[in-house]
Amino acid sequence: MSVLRCVSPIDGRVVVERPLADRTAVEAAVRRARLALTGWRATPVEERAALLHRAIDHMVERREAIARELTLQMGRPIAHSPGEVRGLEERARHMLGIAPDALGPVPVPEKPGFTRFMRREPLGIVLVVAPWNYPYLTAVNAIVPALVAGNCVILKHSHQTPLCAERFQEAMDAAGLPEGVFQHLHMDHALTAALLAEGLVDHAVFTGSVAGGHAMQRAAGESFCGLALELGGKDPAYVRADADLAHAVENLVDGACFNAGQSCCGIERIYVHETLYEDFVAGYVELASRYVLDDPLLPATTLGPMVRPQAADFARGQVAEAVRAGARALIDPKRFPREAPGSAYMAPQALVEVDHSMRVMREESFAPIVGIMKVRTDEEAVALMNDSAYGLTAAIWTRDLEAAVRIGERLETGTVFMNRCDYLDPALAWVGVKDSGRGVALSKLAFEHLTRPKSFHLRHPGRGPG
Repeated sequence: MSVLRCVSPIDGRVVVERPLADRTAVEAAVRRARLALTGWRATPVEERAALLHRAIDHMVERREAIARELTLQMGRPIAHSPGEVRGLEERARHMLGIAPDALGPVPVPEKPGFTRFMRREPLGIVLVVAPWNYPYLTAVNAIVPALVAGNCVILKHSHQTPLCAERFQEAMDAAGLPEGVFQHLHMDHALTAALLAEGLVDHAVFTGSVAGGHAMQRAAGESFCGLALELGGKDPAYVRADADLAHAVENLVDGACFNAGQSCCGIERIYVHETLYEDFVAGYVELASRYVLDDPLLPATTLGPMVRPQAADFARGQVAEAVRAGARALIDPKRFPREAPGSAYMAPQALVEVDHSMRVMREESFAPIVGIMKVRTDEEAVALMNDSAYGLTAAIWTRDLEAAVRIGERLETGTVFMNRCDYLDPALAWVGVKDSGRGVALSKLAFEHLTRPKSFHLRHPGRGPG
């Protein structure tokens, strides 16, 4: 029997072991979901929403235990982990609140002698493949909208965060969802791909790497399974000459370093107008140097380990390569006793004298490191921000709302921020362009991707040709 082992980045201990599902278990889960579909889709949306609110209540009541488990599994500081449950609740409550309207009949203009309208119907079984870096937030983006829309859901969570899948299952069961409506499976990559390739599920939502997205797309290409992808980013920020400098420094250090930089919409490159450049760099280095890199179970820790030593060494390699090519690293790792090659603990780093020939400015780092470049104009900033294979978010620091809109319209990205970053507003569509993915999560628009329209074209009795 194959076994999943979750190894904590804190100290290398095995947090949990679980048997991986075999083919028989996967097929049984699909059968249960198919049997549950008819009754679940016929349940009024308000009743589905009420059950899901109860599931969220269950998780919120257990937020302290959930937060500690989260820290043990992936290393986020315990001071920050409870925020994941707060974010989960915010997104879930919002999507449940707008569901009745978003899923209601779609009217069309009246036509004499006819009744015409459109309804949204669930797709069927939705497979959610969730990552470890924000294991509850990324999963809830798909799970709750899919379920309230009348779909059944199978959750396959990262092997780094298996307890998160089990917490979702516990909450759904406690809330009273019918058997088969929500299930989790600990699966390997081959069985996950088989669900798509063989058409055993009707739609899949994947959050992960570009390489993982390509693998999912190849599998989905063997059937007519739908597929939504969120694949990360190399998200830029632009600090204009009119920015509030102190606010920009504070927010951008947090945007680059929170969760050890392991966020698909974290800040990975910064462009600063030449009039603020020197002061911004000095402020960034001073604030980032105050972070406490230590055991994430300690309340004073503000920067925990990365998910595994190999991830930290990859980012160290980007930094070293950039320095060999002429960049300057401004933060001395020796100020952080935990920092060491081969360790999951990585100090924050700021690089200057960088350019786009360097991997650190082009490839996703997923680490608390950032390159900072000087620019002279908005046009130069826009060109550099768009010079990327990714397009998830972009952030602009300015006091000029019109300028932010004008610049944002030219940016090749799914979300434009002004004076903030690294946040998902559940009222707004979460979408990526280029290698950041396809499809929509959150907002009213998300339901369009988790349902299909059905048209009703009804001719009234006695009506002639027409």
